[in-house]
Amino acid sequence: MIDLRSDTVTHPTLEMRHAMVQAEVGDDGLEGDPTVIRLQERAASILGKEAGLFVPSGTMGNIVSLLAQAQPGDEIMVGDRSHIFLNEVGGASALGGIQTQQIPNEMNGTLDLNRIEQGIRRSGGARPVSRLLCLENTHNYCSGAALSVDYLGAASDLAHRNGLNVHVDGARIFNAAISLGVGVDQLVADADTVTFCLSKGLACPVGSIVCGSSDFIATAHRIRRMLGGGMRQVGILAAAGLYALDNMVDRLSEDHANAQRLAKGLASIPGLSIDPEMTQTNIVIAEVHDGDVPTLLDELAEMNVLGSYIGDNLLRMVTHHGIKENDIDQALDITSGVIARGQGKETDNS
Repeated sequence: MIDLRSDTVTHPTLEMRHAMVQAEVGDDGLEGDPTVIRLQERAASILGKEAGLFVPSGTMGNIVSLLAQAQPGDEIMVGDRSHIFLNEVGGASALGGIQTQQIPNEMNGTLDLNRIEQGIRRSGGARPVSRLLCLENTHNYCSGAALSVDYLGAASDLAHRNGLNVHVDGARIFNAAISLGVGVDQLVADADTVTFCLSKGLACPVGSIVCGSSDFIATAHRIRRMLGGGMRQVGILAAAGLYALDNMVDRLSEDHANAQRLAKGLASIPGLSIDPEMTQTNIVIAEVHDGDVPTLLDELAEMNVLGSYIGDNLLRMVTHHGIKENDIDQALDITSGVIARGQGKETDNS
C-alpha cells in the first residue's frame, strides 16, 4: 500500500523505538518526567523560546495556546482555510467561548496585511475585541506553502502594534525551515507562541510541543490539565521526540523532492491540473477535472494507492518518511491508468 493520505501515517524507525525502550521516565503530572523535561527544554531552545510543553496532539497544542491568550467573548483572527478554523471541531468557541474572524487565505498561505489591519477590532462598544492573530506554517490547504521570515515578521509587527499576540500553528514548521533554508527559530522569532507536531514528518508515534514565554507555558500547563492532557510516564514518547529532533529534520528534504516528483508527474496526467511550483514542501494538491474525487480515491485504493479529498474537487497527496521515489513512480502510473479508464468510460457512455 502506498499511503499518501498524510504524513501522520509515518511509523517510528527501529532506532526511535530503541530510544523509547531505553527512556528514563517519571510521573509527568507530579515531580516530572526527566525525558519530557529534556524534550521541552530542547524544543524551546531550538525555537528560541523560553519554555516548552509536551501535549498529546497539535489540536490540543493550538487550543491550549488560544485559551491561554484569549478570554470568552474575545476574538481571534484566522485564515479561512486554516487548520484551527476547519479541522479542530470548533474548539476555540466550544471550549473557550472565543469567536473567530476568518480572513481569506492567499494562494501562498498568507493573510493580506491590509485585511488584517482593517479587521482588527479594539475595545469599546458592542464588538468583540481582537486578541490574537493566528498564522499557519506550512499551510496545509495551500499546498504546504512555506511562509517566509519577512512575511511572518511583518505580520507579527502589525499585530503587536495593534495590541494582538501572534500564535503560529507550526505543525510542519520544520518543513518550512528546510524548504526556505532558514533556522526554525528565525521563522518564529516574532511570534509569541508556536506549536509543532512530532507525529507528522518527524515520524514520532504521538505528540506535539507548545513553546512560548515561561509565564505563558505555566498557564498552558494548567489548561492542558483542564483538557485532560495530564500524563504520567510519558518519557517513552518524549524519547521519540528527542530522537526525531536529532535525526529526522534534515531528511525532510527527501520528502520535498518526492513531492516535486509527484507534482510534476500529476501535472502530466490529462484530467488533472496542478502547478508544480506551488508545491514547496511535502503536500501536493491537484484539481480533478471530471468525476468526483471520492470515487477516484476508491478506485485508487483498490490499486493500493491512498490519497485524501479536501473538497472543491481537490485531491491531496502527502509525501513522508517511508515513501521512496519508486513509490511515487508507481503511484503516478496507477493514477494515470485509473483516470484514463474513467475518461474512457465517459466516452463510451456518451
